[in-house]
Amino acid sequence: MDRLEELRAREAKAREGGGAARLAAQHAKGKLGARERLELLLDPGSFFELDMFVTHRTEEFGLSSQRIPGDGVVTGHGTIDGRRVWVFSQDFTVFGGSLSEAHAEKICKVLDLALKTGHPVIGLNDSGGARIQEGVASLGGYAEIFLRNTLASGVVPQISAVLGPCAGGAVYSPAITDFVCMVEGVSYMFVTGPNVVKTVTHEEVSFEELGGAAVHGGKSGVSHLTFPDEPACFAGIRTLIGYLPANNQEDPPLVESTDDPQRRSPGLRDVVPENPNKPYDVHEIVAEVVDRGSFFEVQPDYAANIVVGFARLDGRTAGILANQPAVLAGVLDIDASLKAARFVRFCDAFNIPLVTFVDVPGFMPGTEQEWGGIIKHGAKLLYAYCEATVPKLTVILRKAYGGAYDVMSSKHIRGDLNLAWPSAEIAVMGPKGAVEILWKREIETAQDPVTLLEQRTEEFRERFANPYVAAERGYVDAVVDPADTRALLIAGLSALASKRDANPLRKHGNIPL
Repeated sequence: MDRLEELRAREAKAREGGGAARLAAQHAKGKLGARERLELLLDPGSFFELDMFVTHRTEEFGLSSQRIPGDGVVTGHGTIDGRRVWVFSQDFTVFGGSLSEAHAEKICKVLDLALKTGHPVIGLNDSGGARIQEGVASLGGYAEIFLRNTLASGVVPQISAVLGPCAGGAVYSPAITDFVCMVEGVSYMFVTGPNVVKTVTHEEVSFEELGGAAVHGGKSGVSHLTFPDEPACFAGIRTLIGYLPANNQEDPPLVESTDDPQRRSPGLRDVVPENPNKPYDVHEIVAEVVDRGSFFEVQPDYAANIVVGFARLDGRTAGILANQPAVLAGVLDIDASLKAARFVRFCDAFNIPLVTFVDVPGFMPGTEQEWGGIIKHGAKLLYAYCEATVPKLTVILRKAYGGAYDVMSSKHIRGDLNLAWPSAEIAVMGPKGAVEILWKREIETAQDPVTLLEQRTEEFRERFANPYVAAERGYVDAVVDPADTRALLIAGLSALASKRDANPLRKHGNIPL
């Protein structure tokens, strides 16, 4: 065998991974192989592999005779729509995707190169956790990965797809990254699996109930995007990458838009009901204002009382946040505050302007929220908006009450362009609540307290429940026709494209965690 033949034979051996039988077992579970995943994720023919021939170095427990080239992870770089990304894809057919010292070193190399070159990194995770046979060396490998995830945070975008039963240390690397994607019926994340849970707490729980895609997409908020199958997951990641810059020193990609930047939307005048207690779906407003079909929602099933995601306005990427009156009246609670705060901080880290649609009656009251720490969690959203130096554009649609008005990108926390629709109500609280406090004694002693309450409420609403008091003070830059919202936001983004702002010199702030 000449040298080239030897090379081809070694490459073929490495591409086999754990072998055809184990790959077939993956397919039987609705899962793809590590290399098949990369073929779907990356542009055809763009993948360049690193460390194909790396093997583990363990002699114990019979592993000296089980050395599989690649050691359970495929690493390298490729392109998505022509833009460079670094990738690793764990191979469950090799030692269950378990992480060894060598396996970890391969991932660390990719993370180091992503930082040095300033390109995103995408991890396809399918691992049973630490390779027990290697003991502390495996644990050290995890820590090396965690360190690099942390150092890369806010420098290059990091996206994780969980594509198997990831447990223990295998879940913490995805948790540090910017976006976690999961697939229904395939993905599981938990600190300890069902068997350990049963031993320690005596709870009987299935894989799906403990850490499935629905749990983390809707209850815990650990996952940001849920997909029905793996091809849809990789298509979603490709779409997400299209909104993001390569690193924190670049602006997001500007694409050519076919949607008229001056397009007016007269139908928006009728979306917000005249009855302030009547709900509506804020998705209608977002979809109408942004470039047609460009809204890419993040965490749609978690804390649905606030909507977040990416969109384009005349081809320019923007981070969208919107209170959702159709769910809990759009109130801010613990989960909504956490969801929105993390999204704001991601956008600020990567130079993505923020566009906020406001219809918020306040923060959620009650013992469950207070005992759960709504004060500190709500403060995270306030902190995130205050800290952000990217262009911040705000549209007050209807209610902007109390402290929630301040928090939702108000002029007072460095909002750059603050617009209000004529339906906006900017006040300390709703008219009825205000009247019950301001005219409490008069109403209690009135012959007809119900009629007086209604009369005073209507008077208060006409005088204060409008955008003009705030506009008189300059807290709102303009009261606008809803039909013109798209054009005004596009003009605002263009005007603010060269914005420069900075926070005081410091190592870092102390966000209320």
